[in-house]
Amino acid sequence: MFPERSVMLRQGSPGTHLLALTSGLAKVVCREPSGAKTWLAFRGPGDLLGEVSVFNGTSRTADVVALTPCVAVVLDAERFVRFVEERGLVIHLMRQALARMRESDLHRGELQTLPLVVRLARTLLRLAVLTDQMAQSNAVRLTGLNQEEVAQAIGVTRNAVISGLGQLRAVGLVETARRVIVIRDVEALRRWAAAD
Repeated sequence: MFPERSVMLRQGSPGTHLLALTSGLAKVVCREPSGAKTWLAFRGPGDLLGEVSVFNGTSRTADVVALTPCVAVVLDAERFVRFVEERGLVIHLMRQALARMRESDLHRGELQTLPLVVRLARTLLRLAVLTDQMAQSNAVRLTGLNQEEVAQAIGVTRNAVISGLGQLRAVGLVETARRVIVIRDVEALRRWAAAD
């Protein structure tokens, strides 16, 4: 169990193990020499964490931080690599890595071309998918995430996120509280996210 805000994997540490996230929401951030943090991704249940350093045999290139309480299975690096090789799962992991690269490329394109409120809507929807709440309801409660983290994820200032959330709140799509964003209508938010 990883408490909210705890570092699950630390940048610079050796890739002796990886984590299979079974519940919770985490963020992946790179610490720059200046002390600034660059947001890389959000991760949720079913995601592997730290597999790049395991397969590359290098130290970790980013921190993984629990945004909500997280449960993960710790997998020894050598045993995991042997398991993957013996069962012919390398191609599956390559596909996963390529999907993450496509996700990253898509995100970079969005940062350069889409209006703030569209980027915000898309990010909230991605988070909703990770929490796996959409099957039960058209409303989704996102917890553990502050406005600064949302700002990092969509490449804007915290004040811009406040403004964007205000726009979504004004039309009844979201409610906000301290480190809580409630998506009131996922389908309507999808329509906002589709606009460009």
